[in-house]
Amino acid sequence: MDYTKQLDVAIDRLHEEGRYRTFIDIERRNGQFPHAVWTQPDGQDKNITVWCGNDYLGMGQNPVVLAAMHEALDATGAGSGGTRNISGTTIYHKRLEEELSDLHGKEAALLFTSAYIANDATLSTLPKLFPGLIIYSDALNHASMIEGVRRNGGAKRIFRHNDVDHLRELMAADDPAAPKLIAFESIYSMDGDFGPIEAICDIADEFGALTYIDEVHAVGMYGPRGAGVAERDRLMHRLDIINGTLAKAYGVMGGYIAASAKMCDAIRSYAPGFIFTTSLPPAVAAGAAASVAFLKTAPELREKHQQQAKVLKLRLKGLGLPIIDHGSHIVPVIVGNPVHTKVLSDRLLEDHGIYVQPINFPTVPRGTERLRFTPSPVHGPLEIEGLVHAMDVLWSHCALNRAEMAG
Repeated sequence: MDYTKQLDVAIDRLHEEGRYRTFIDIERRNGQFPHAVWTQPDGQDKNITVWCGNDYLGMGQNPVVLAAMHEALDATGAGSGGTRNISGTTIYHKRLEEELSDLHGKEAALLFTSAYIANDATLSTLPKLFPGLIIYSDALNHASMIEGVRRNGGAKRIFRHNDVDHLRELMAADDPAAPKLIAFESIYSMDGDFGPIEAICDIADEFGALTYIDEVHAVGMYGPRGAGVAERDRLMHRLDIINGTLAKAYGVMGGYIAASAKMCDAIRSYAPGFIFTTSLPPAVAAGAAASVAFLKTAPELREKHQQQAKVLKLRLKGLGLPIIDHGSHIVPVIVGNPVHTKVLSDRLLEDHGIYVQPINFPTVPRGTERLRFTPSPVHGPLEIEGLVHAMDVLWSHCALNRAEMAG
């Protein structure tokens, strides 16, 4: 086989379908979020505004976080020097896990290098702990959850997205004595809709199932102390395992689960994704701990964030653009065609200095390609005005429909 030619075929296919992903080189400037500098292909620098980042609250440049990282870096050096089991557990890792267990009102927390790894490692390990486990997984769960469920070798059932009746139907058809777990999310990042947490907890109680919730797009941003939608709805005590990230609202890196001490101990002891991975650098753990602690007492940032999202959605709806609005902070604008989505993204960047990545298949179903905007507390009136004006001009230029899409 001509391996190089085969690689060309695979890449060309993506180009033909209009969903080849292009990475742009940007430099985040400390203290200037959400503004950054884009190094263009010709080597010239251009000032841009980032509208698609997951640093939802700008904590990646918060002085409290940076100070904690500098202090830990100066005290310990760069890396942790090993896995958590072999010399890679420091006071910074333990402090972070204590902050996270306190955040979610759980006995313990377990730190991973990313929320993807936390989901994959935990969900693939659970059948080892509960032989015969059946996992019931929402159809729109994140790829990391899908991968964890797929790899665990146990039984799985996929229920229609947010369809609790379908979930109950599937659970009722299985052996009542079999151990069960329901895996779902609090906020689904592509549409910005909420999972029916209380209804799922009720079904879990009815069938004696464990509950596993991914709060990746909610931690830091919902609830009195930023513990997520489950805290906002006073349901954290009903969830057995809570997954979260430190790389979005907390602005650093890493993922975790929060659960009972025995659950965390068992996952720690059996999950290869935990056992054989070098732990996070101490400076990263220190910055994340500072961020979690800071946001526990910063409800005004969460309120400002929600307000900015509401303003942006109202302005874009006013143009008749097809917005999906489920009341969360995520602002998806449906384009419905991969080529048009790429053109809009390119023109926003090159003509208006607005950076938003196109979201195409397989991240979203074909025909629902979109631009997904993530406003922050520091995307002010000028940034919003610039984005709304640019979208108005480019939507007309591409001759796209202005029929509002129901949430």
